Amino acid sequence: MATEKRDYYEVLGVERNATDEEVKRAYRKLAVKFHPDKNPDDPHAEEKFKELGEAYDVLIDPDKRAAYDRFGHAAFTSGGALAAASPRAVSKAATRAGPSPLCSAPAK
Repeated sequence: MATEKRDYYEVLGVERNATDEEVKRAYRKLAVKFHPDKNPDDPHAEEKFKELGEAYDVLIDPDKRAAYDRFGHAAFTSGGALAAASPRAVSKAATRAGPSPLCSAPAK
């Protein structure tokens, strides 16, 4: 049974327009609160800590954050076109490839 991932902004408790500094501050505060070493009796502490790290990793990187804002968690799923490439890399590849032959005007 697959579990639905929580919104990364919700995980860190920040707004979508949060600055890098706000993201970093929220992460540090929550990472200390949910660190497994500080919560040895909480079986979910490690899970929460990992979720925080994943959210921070995406929201602190401008390319990953842009992809997340545009596509959500689908931007990073295996098999997704964006899973292995940043939005910038996808854009550059599309530019190098030129116009699609399917979209070009018919030959006369």
